[in-house]
Amino acid sequence: MRQRVITAVVALILFIPLIVIGQMPLQIVMAMLGGIAVYELFRMKGLEIKTPEGILAIVGTVLLILPRSTWYEFLPRTVTGNTLFYLIVMALLVLPVFSKNEFTFDNVGFPVLVSLYIGTGFQNFISARETGLHVLMYALFIVWSTDIGAYMVGRKYGQRKLAPDISPNKTIEGSLGGIASAMVVSLVYTMIWPMTYNIFAMLLLTILFSIVGQLGDLVESSYKRYYGVKDSGNILPGHGGILDRFDSLLFVFPFMHLVGLF
Repeated sequence: MRQRVITAVVALILFIPLIVIGQMPLQIVMAMLGGIAVYELFRMKGLEIKTPEGILAIVGTVLLILPRSTWYEFLPRTVTGNTLFYLIVMALLVLPVFSKNEFTFDNVGFPVLVSLYIGTGFQNFISARETGLHVLMYALFIVWSTDIGAYMVGRKYGQRKLAPDISPNKTIEGSLGGIASAMVVSLVYTMIWPMTYNIFAMLLLTILFSIVGQLGDLVESSYKRYYGVKDSGNILPGHGGILDRFDSLLFVFPFMHLVGLF
């Protein structure tokens, strides 16, 4: 427990100034975290990252994460991160030709999905920050309050299992407690820092984001259970890997973009 607290405090000391500064320093760090998350998924599956498909997956992820306005401005205006990412997909599709089908079309799917999952999530993290610090902090507070509320309520009142085959400790009561906690935080936050929509609409969206964040957590838990690992990695002592800390956010940020918050 002490190790978890120390790691959390150190991470916040480093993380908060970084998201306040934003711009290129944040973009570089997010690209690095994205690369580590790709490595974690490859490691869970038992694949080497120092392979053509592993390297291409990391490159594709980074191309999705880094914004065009800062990194690709020298390219024609029609070229986006998604355009460059598809070049990586094409390179992966060519690998079976040169490997004489030892690396097959089916094998291509894993690195492509990994890059999309990680790259799109962190891409939207950066887009939220570029829209405004208050937008990024709103998402962080919603996810954090959901986690805390679910843990506290679930620990005291949890009876009915939410997804026993995936995450046995999570309960329906805890999930509802997480949603309620997020709604309280959202109400206070949007009264102080107004968002795109009115308070009532934001409360409804908060319910969606809280549910989506919990789904993101369960998705990563399902990966770990399938691959037989406890944590996605060990880069954060007491907390696991990058995916263990960002799994909910990787789902929440794309949904925030989908509903027009940035």
